[in-house]
Amino acid sequence: MHDRDTLHRFLFDLFPIRGHLVHLDAAWRALIEHRQYPDAIRETLGEAVVASLLLAATIKFDGVLSLQLRGDGPMHLLLAQCTSGLGVRGLARYREGEGASGSHKINELIGKGNLTVTLENEESAQRYQGIVPIEGERLADSLQAYFQNSEQLPTRLWLHADAHGASGMLLQKLPGASSLPPADAALVDDAWQRVQLIADTLTPEELRTLADAEILHRLFNEDDLRLFEPSPVYFRCRCSRERVAGMLQGLGEAETRSVIAERGKVEVHCDFCNRAYVFDAVDVAQLFKAPVAADRGSSVH
Repeated sequence: MHDRDTLHRFLFDLFPIRGHLVHLDAAWRALIEHRQYPDAIRETLGEAVVASLLLAATIKFDGVLSLQLRGDGPMHLLLAQCTSGLGVRGLARYREGEGASGSHKINELIGKGNLTVTLENEESAQRYQGIVPIEGERLADSLQAYFQNSEQLPTRLWLHADAHGASGMLLQKLPGASSLPPADAALVDDAWQRVQLIADTLTPEELRTLADAEILHRLFNEDDLRLFEPSPVYFRCRCSRERVAGMLQGLGEAETRSVIAERGKVEVHCDFCNRAYVFDAVDVAQLFKAPVAADRGSSVH
């Protein structure tokens, strides 16, 4: 199988249209190996992780892009994160016995809620955030609305995930077409409509199994394309003992020592990778004797 755990960028030479193709294989299995999600939850999470990669590839930044779905449905929270280096992680929260294993439609899984895209740059305290309501039956529908409303960039996504892998394709019409002469601008509009219609013929099986060069030849063999070298994609959890120590310091000495008195240790599991961090009485005493250089917060990051 070709092009696994990679992201490919490509450009149309004659039109201001670009695209990305991404496939997760080992990275996807590593991301879900400690979780037993129902099929519908797992597939939606896979689509979200792929979408976070496709979105991150459209932006120049140094930090973390987060894609979050939150609502009142059976899957009340989904979070996918991608670093500027294309390291991904993700998780889903759902209520057992409330239809989480049934419908694959995102508007029924999430219910009434929002899709939020957050961009955090390492060198800046400012965060960019765009929020749109959940729309349509697939995640791609809400993401299309996000790009239309928040980015003003016509964008289409095709996403697929199962137990073995997750794949996606993005097409985006770039700015600048409106400044062209009317005849040329009309040609760009026609090309944009055409490539979308052609891309709609791509089946999930083809997206999952074909090499990227084959996908592009299958879809756009009549266009001049530039396919760039692939970038590696990998599973990366950013949790650490230092971050957990910072969380315990934020919790407070009295609360932390009460857990030690009750259980003999403090054990914290990362929500993303399920790694366990254990602090005994000696660790806790040391923790509150001297400051720990770590991010403070109420959750493991």
